[in-house]
Amino acid sequence: MIIIPYKWLTNNDNQLYPAAQFLVFIFIFLLVLFIGNVIGIGIVAALYGLNTIMALGTVTVTAPHFVTALWIVQITGTTIPIFLAPLLFAKFFTNDPDDYVKPGFRFPWVLLVVIFALMFLSNPLIELLSNINQKMVLPPWLKWMRESEDSAQKVMDAILKMNSMWDVIIAVLMVGLLTAIVEEFMFRGVIQTIFVRWTKNTHVAVWITAILFSAFHMEFFGFLPRLLLGVFFGYFVAWSGSIWTGVWAHFLNNSTVVIITYLFQKKIISGDPNDQHMFNNAGYAISFIIVGALLFVYKRITTVKDQIPVE
Repeated sequence: MIIIPYKWLTNNDNQLYPAAQFLVFIFIFLLVLFIGNVIGIGIVAALYGLNTIMALGTVTVTAPHFVTALWIVQITGTTIPIFLAPLLFAKFFTNDPDDYVKPGFRFPWVLLVVIFALMFLSNPLIELLSNINQKMVLPPWLKWMRESEDSAQKVMDAILKMNSMWDVIIAVLMVGLLTAIVEEFMFRGVIQTIFVRWTKNTHVAVWITAILFSAFHMEFFGFLPRLLLGVFFGYFVAWSGSIWTGVWAHFLNNSTVVIITYLFQKKIISGDPNDQHMFNNAGYAISFIIVGALLFVYKRITTVKDQIPVE
């Protein structure tokens, strides 16, 4: 039996106050994350031995079984905990789980078309923010952040090393779809809902959640573009009332990276997917105007939907 201090509960429904909800959720997430990592490391040690564990720790991508072991630890130690934590929290610590995870599909399907257009036409803005981010200079005592990002890039390069279409399909499903689902359930589902109730302001909640989302990835030099993506995902979910609009946008972003990386590896395209100098100032300005217009259209569609009487 879990004993919850009475002062943590709201007066009207015996549900935790939003601030207490956030603390409880963080505790659940860290606990599940710890258990998942222990299980993942245990599986890798049992299958491949301690040398593979050491290779993971030192990011020795050329070590035998490195990629397979990386997938095992990634799934058990990160993906599953990110998915389980919001579900456990919504089930056992809220009075309305569906309001937190928002699993419904009742939204105008034309929104998916608007999202598709916005995600691709926002690329110049993403590039602009990435270039601004790259020019930021870290103080010497934060040099470890650059080294950490370099290690993370080596890991991602190993994950996205694709030799066949089967590898592409797996990467799209795992990096594109599965990652989108679990991260959206946690951030735009539970965390954003907590902050909507806490701040009583959707815009504040969307931006706070986007900041946490970007910070969670521990990549300083990708913080600003990921922040903008988090804002997009946040408004998509907040205005539609469904987590699946955020999942769709997240999937499009991740899957595009996977596919472009594969095409570049096979020399089908010449443009480096890491190149952040494809657009000019005019492109940035046009992208800003179009994205703003598409967000307005998206909001307008959801507003009209909400005004239609239910018979």
